[in-house]
Amino acid sequence: MISDRDWTNLLATRANRPDAVRAAYAERRRRPRLLSAHGTLFLVAADHPGRGSLGVGTDPLAMADRRDLLGRLVEALEHPDVDGVLGTPDVIEELLLLGALEDKVVIGSMNRGGLAGASWEIDDRFTGYDADAIRRYRLDGGKMLLRIVDEDAGTIPTLEGCARAVSELAEHGIRAMIEPLPYRRDASGRLVLDRGTAANVRAVTVASALGTTSAYTWLKLPATDEPDRVAGATTLPTVVLGGVPSADPRADLSSWGRALAQPAVRGLVVGRALLYPADGDVRGAVAAAARVLRAANPRAIEVIA
Repeated sequence: MISDRDWTNLLATRANRPDAVRAAYAERRRRPRLLSAHGTLFLVAADHPGRGSLGVGTDPLAMADRRDLLGRLVEALEHPDVDGVLGTPDVIEELLLLGALEDKVVIGSMNRGGLAGASWEIDDRFTGYDADAIRRYRLDGGKMLLRIVDEDAGTIPTLEGCARAVSELAEHGIRAMIEPLPYRRDASGRLVLDRGTAANVRAVTVASALGTTSAYTWLKLPATDEPDRVAGATTLPTVVLGGVPSADPRADLSSWGRALAQPAVRGLVVGRALLYPADGDVRGAVAAAARVLRAANPRAIEVIA
């Protein structure tokens, strides 16, 4: 929960002191390493509103109340096993001004132009952070969404934009986190995530090859029925995507656990399933996910600063 005092101060700062944002970026105490002492990475995702995706379950505007969203994020970030956050500039800056990102990993969301439900949704232009801003603002990486639809030419500029971002981030020695998701259209024309093994393996191999080097590339992959084959399609470090929460939180946790057990998998990135659990217990949802991550015991690797 954001106190009345903190909320009033945040609104006043937004209105009267825009310079405070740049100062907050500059003064943030960064964590010296990306991975935790356990060799894992646990991030909370909060970049959904940036492309107009506000719904959770049956509530189409669940994420629309900014004070409520920030309160849930602050609560999640307070858990000691949560390493940081993935978000758009507005959300990241509000968390900075609230003092919630000290010693945390911060990944900036880069492409949000593929608005949810828009006719051009797959043509996902880069409208958030760019590589230079991520460097200047001292963030720990840049995330990009790559939805692949063979029948939609909007995939082409998105592929090109992601490749350019991977190259530019690598030039600065900054990690790129690509989220490659194969989609198809159903009979009504609605976009549907393809959870098939073949489609996800193909998406992994396409994403792995983007840019002029893959040295700094990480992948953010959904939990599938055959996580060994999907994660086995690359040597790149990967994190498990929480995705849209199902009606059964236990099934979600079990699915994440199977994916986390794969050798290349280093962690977990979850948004709505943790921030808006069905029972409203954010702290409990975060703790349950943390236990699954610990139990999966991804293989420790040399931690690179």
